Amino acid sequence: MTSDNEKVLPFRNDPLTFPSFLTSPVVEIEVGEGDNQTVLTAHQTLLLESPFLKELVDAFDESGPRRIKLSTENVEAFSCFLEFQYTHDYTVAQNESPEPSNINDDSGEQLLKHARIYTLAEKLGMPSLKSLAHKKIHTVNGTPVGELSYARYVYTHTRADDTTIRKPVASYWASRGHVLRHDLTEEFKTLCTEVPEFTYDVLSIIMDRKEKTGQTEADSSIRGSARKRLRSEK
Repeated sequence: MTSDNEKVLPFRNDPLTFPSFLTSPVVEIEVGEGDNQTVLTAHQTLLLESPFLKELVDAFDESGPRRIKLSTENVEAFSCFLEFQYTHDYTVAQNESPEPSNINDDSGEQLLKHARIYTLAEKLGMPSLKSLAHKKIHTVNGTPVGELSYARYVYTHTRADDTTIRKPVASYWASRGHVLRHDLTEEFKTLCTEVPEFTYDVLSIIMDRKEKTGQTEADSSIRGSARKRLRSEK
């Protein structure tokens, strides 16, 4: 993925020192459910940087266990959040490099890993982590199949006004209409039906580009003929 004029926010520059969080209480976090449930631990001070988690910590009973349950969250994404809190960075098991590589993310899973971190950061109220995840998304060398899977996730897990992540997705596919039409026909039709917002954004960008190049003026006669034909058919 690539984006036009991508703006990356500065990462957090907090005043925390090692003693300030190493001496804070340890909190247990149950992430996932069933066979996928994992119990993670973290120092409470670092969790308080998230407004969402701070509210849960503040609700602790002084005499009770210090445990948070997040059954709907992804274990790997939350682990990356904790890694970021301790190191100001995170890593995932992926083919990631500053420049496009020869190894493609065929399934889209590498893109999805960063996308899950992005949406988790949004929920937790962590703009620096959200910015970092967005930056890492654009280091993944995706394939059309993987990119379409990523597009589905983005359009079903982010707000409609989140153009930071949605606009690059729509722009990517607006420039690759031939792939959607000839190589991913069925997948594209399914996505159009299930996620109409994606279709609308892609078509809007295509139409905007045509207007800028004057193609719509050249097509005006065709549109006029079509209107006359429709009237005659009534």
